[in-house]
Amino acid sequence: MALPRLGGKAPAPHNHGTPRAQLGKRVLHNHGAPQGSAGGHLPLTILAPPGLSGRGPAPYNHGAVRAQREGTCPSQSWRLQGSAGEAYAPYNHGALRAQREGTCHSFMAPSGLSGTAPAPHNHGALRAQREGTCPSQSWRPRRSAGESICPLQSWRPERGGACEVKGGLPQYKRSRDREDGRLSLLARTAATSSRGLEAPNRDWTPLSFLGSGRAKHLLGHSRSRNYKAEFASCRLEAVPLEFGDYHPLKPITVTESKTKKVSRKGSTSSTSSSSSSSMVDPLSSVLDGTDPLSMFAATAEPAATDSSRKRRDRDENSIVGSDFEPWASKRGEILARYTTTEKLSINLFMGSEKGKAGTATSAMSEKVRTRLEELDDFEEGSQKELLNLTQQDYVNRIEELNQSLKDAWASDQKVKALKIVIQCSKLLSDTSVIQFYPSKFVLITDILDTFGKLVYERIFSMCVDNRSVLPDHFSPENVNDTAKETCLNWFFKIASIRELIPRFYVEASILKCNKFLSKMGISECLPRLTCMIRGIGDPLVSVYARAYLCRVGMEVAPHLKESLNKNFFDFLLTFKQIHGDTVQNQLVVQGVELPSYLPLYSPAMDWIFQCISYHAPEALLTEMMERCKKLGNNALLLNSVMSAFRAEFIATRSMDFIGMIKECDESGFPKHLLFRSLGLNLALADPPEGDRLQILNEAWKVITKLKNPQDYINCAEVWVEYTCKHFTKREVNTVLADVIKHMTPDRAFEDSYPQLQSIIKKVIAHFHDFSVLFSVEKFLPFLDMFQKESVRVEVCKCIMEVFIKHQQEPTKDPVILNALLHVCKTMHDSVNALTLEDEKRMLAYLINGFIKMVSFGRDFEQQLSFYVEARSMFCNLEPVLVQLIHSVNRLAMETRKVMKGNHSRKTAAFVRACVAYCFITIPSLVSIFTRLNLYLHSGQVALANQCLSQADAFFKAAISLIPEVPKMINIDGKMRPSESFLLEFLCNFFSTLLIVPDHPEHGVLFLVRELLNVIQDYTWEDNGDDKIRIYTCVLHLLSAMSQETYLYHIDKVDSNDSLYGGDSKFLAENNKLCETVMAQILEHLKTLAKDEALKRQSSLGLSFFNSILAHGDLRNNRLNQLSVNLWHLAQRHGCADTRTMVKTLEYIKRRSKQPDMGHLTELALRLPLQTRT
Repeated sequence: MALPRLGGKAPAPHNHGTPRAQLGKRVLHNHGAPQGSAGGHLPLTILAPPGLSGRGPAPYNHGAVRAQREGTCPSQSWRLQGSAGEAYAPYNHGALRAQREGTCHSFMAPSGLSGTAPAPHNHGALRAQREGTCPSQSWRPRRSAGESICPLQSWRPERGGACEVKGGLPQYKRSRDREDGRLSLLARTAATSSRGLEAPNRDWTPLSFLGSGRAKHLLGHSRSRNYKAEFASCRLEAVPLEFGDYHPLKPITVTESKTKKVSRKGSTSSTSSSSSSSMVDPLSSVLDGTDPLSMFAATAEPAATDSSRKRRDRDENSIVGSDFEPWASKRGEILARYTTTEKLSINLFMGSEKGKAGTATSAMSEKVRTRLEELDDFEEGSQKELLNLTQQDYVNRIEELNQSLKDAWASDQKVKALKIVIQCSKLLSDTSVIQFYPSKFVLITDILDTFGKLVYERIFSMCVDNRSVLPDHFSPENVNDTAKETCLNWFFKIASIRELIPRFYVEASILKCNKFLSKMGISECLPRLTCMIRGIGDPLVSVYARAYLCRVGMEVAPHLKESLNKNFFDFLLTFKQIHGDTVQNQLVVQGVELPSYLPLYSPAMDWIFQCISYHAPEALLTEMMERCKKLGNNALLLNSVMSAFRAEFIATRSMDFIGMIKECDESGFPKHLLFRSLGLNLALADPPEGDRLQILNEAWKVITKLKNPQDYINCAEVWVEYTCKHFTKREVNTVLADVIKHMTPDRAFEDSYPQLQSIIKKVIAHFHDFSVLFSVEKFLPFLDMFQKESVRVEVCKCIMEVFIKHQQEPTKDPVILNALLHVCKTMHDSVNALTLEDEKRMLAYLINGFIKMVSFGRDFEQQLSFYVEARSMFCNLEPVLVQLIHSVNRLAMETRKVMKGNHSRKTAAFVRACVAYCFITIPSLVSIFTRLNLYLHSGQVALANQCLSQADAFFKAAISLIPEVPKMINIDGKMRPSESFLLEFLCNFFSTLLIVPDHPEHGVLFLVRELLNVIQDYTWEDNGDDKIRIYTCVLHLLSAMSQETYLYHIDKVDSNDSLYGGDSKFLAENNKLCETVMAQILEHLKTLAKDEALKRQSSLGLSFFNSILAHGDLRNNRLNQLSVNLWHLAQRHGCADTRTMVKTLEYIKRRSKQPDMGHLTELALRLPLQTRT
């Protein structure tokens, strides 16, 4: 059954709607007379009071005409008396106090009122007018003579229809434009009253009580509410509580006085003791001290447990802390730095059928013979040399070898695995492509690490059997003979390797396995391996071998520093080989210059120095530095010392290091690299305060003379941080200017964006005061060097992140605002159709953070101007526009707060400008629910600022937008039904409509009527009940509107309770809406009488029953009967929850004991409880 259109003019008594043509001294009041009343005009002549510019006071404007509040009404002025030419409206019966205390110029005061005009035509809420006689009309019902109508106006008919006045209530005729089947309100109600929802007893007619159209049958639908009393009754009773020593945040102390003997399954003993413990977990007694996850782990495979125990053992024995930089962190940097474009070669082991492991039935002698044949096969050269490989191909081949090692081990082909490791180790003796050697070292040692781990885990697993497990800190005595024999076998195999380099590397990779043989095994092997390196002739190969031995030594025995120191001093003895003839000839053959060759030593030397200097005493570091001083051409050593030693050690001796750098030979190792290493240390530790400026001057003298832009920017990047950390913006500006000078020619900055980004990050990390930062003259020109859009946007994001993080107070500094607007504009302009949603969200977050931090204090007009400018600049990011709308609304409310609700002409115009800003911005948004919520929010703000017509415009826009709501909406990338979101919005909307006053030209509850029409026409889900839930909320709203005083109000805005003052005609219109909505709910309940919808019918019936119980006047017999029928319907077919029904009935019985609630006792007796059976 369709809901009738709720259009037409509502009765709104005495809404005179004065047309503009009524200007002049004579005012004709068009009271909307019924048909046949001479055009509806009553020639009531009102003479203007003297001195009021000839405008009549419109004494019968009873409806709080909005035009008169916001402008100059053509028929009267709303401004207060007191200025020349301004008339006051003594009969404007809205809420103006002046009219209540002024003198009525057109009517004599009733006797006994001391000459004060009672505003006889204020039909809002003045009780005096109810008790007196209105000289111009009689609108009060008369008990004896019936109900009379207002002689000055009749109720306005529906659109296109006529109105007859009978007994004071409008009876709408069916109009010609309603021939499409829609009935007028009463006709529809009468039609629905003849059909009833089938009740359990087959004779239920739920709408029979709606059959009469008379007000006396309808006024009792909504019960009167005393909100203050209800609040008081719902308030929790304060109960004094003596805490004593108890506090919920205090730790609980559990005292165990006696433990009973408890026999558990699988337990052979029990204890009886008396103990007291503090901070005991009360749950621990339940678990008997056993973590359930530990119990699961105990049942896991022994191998996994042993492996985890092995790792834990390694961690606990290690004394290397988190301040020691691990090798893994250096690995990626080395691979990225040391590359080549030359062709490489590699030898791949091809294997043979003989290389497969023997079967389980083979004799031991055959197994030994097979392995010997495998080794012979390897010696005979079952290998394949691959030539002309690119660097990437070479890396792929190494990865294949690593995987082949794992596969061979998994298939129990241990000899094949050993062959692969030996073959890979041999590659470390090849320096044919010398620039790639550091990266080759990293790749090969990864395979060695894998091999050492596999061997150790195999031997460790052999120490575990069903009866014993190695303890965490095991000793060789705990290792069984089989494991020891296997371990010795591995060392003997490795010792038989003929070549020095593979034998050294493979033995070093399994160095940890010495723990299974002897306590002193590792300490004995380290010096021997150190001496083995002396046999390696190539200084580059030997220094990387020492680096690998130091790396393994730090992992398995970091406390054995003697071998580490011995490696360092052995290296110093062979350091002169670097400048010898053999190396020079090799460099000539490969075409490598000495400045390119020496940096190849840096990764290995840095690692050796780092291992030695870790927790080393000051005396040792001093000795090492002095030994390096004595060597000639020591720039390489000096660089490694500054890279590896503690930053505090370097910083305190910074002037000494500067002197050493000056003495170094420029040809071998560039001085700018030494200054770069020194700058890295000074960024971590502070030098003596007196030396800081001299240090900067000495370093910058060298840096600024660099001709190569790449060398220059690499050094300048490091020293910028030192400058920002210890100096003012003047020195920082000088450094930035020098960087711009060096990087601008030939657009050199295009090749150095990473370094330039690093400079920006360091500057903004130390200058948190953005007024100081943007006063640095060269900062913005420095930003202009970022010509590539993606890089520029990243830099802008960094700046905004720092601003949001560190800006504590709102700012209005024009320097900051202009600079950051430019930064935000750069980010915004980077958005295009290909930009990801996450990127848009991030950019919007940063721009919104800036907008929130802008405040001009009490200069609200300047604040609004900023928001207008921001809207024009950031129109492509919807979250930014949403933030701007919220900010403008907040600005309007701050204006209201400053004026304490009493707007002047200037502030009233300002808040209207704010409202207009929101109204024209909201349609540009894409998200429909964002628009709906902003329309509602902005309408509430307009209403709070007494902009009534603007508030109506927002609410009408929201209503007109509801039909556009799609069935499905995108929420976080997933499509979701929209009805639940629409239901939430409408419930919020209804709460606002309670306090929105009616417009005198649109009739009673015109917004509610329009909204109901939209809800009726909206296409709802066939299997959903959200439409009925909305109708239930409408009933709650209409019930609240029928109260004499509303639950809440907006200050200085008269709601309908003040405008109508409980007028019976208004209540009748309210009740008609109630009837229509209730008819829709009942009709929907009737459509759910199907097997698959019975549960929904029960739920909705109970919900409707609860609404009637909460808001209806159950003293009305028909409403009482309807509630009983709904109760039966909820329990029909056993679909109701019995517990809910019982609690509901108990609630009714409790309420029946309250004052004026005795009629609920009879209702409770008529509500039986039914079981599912």
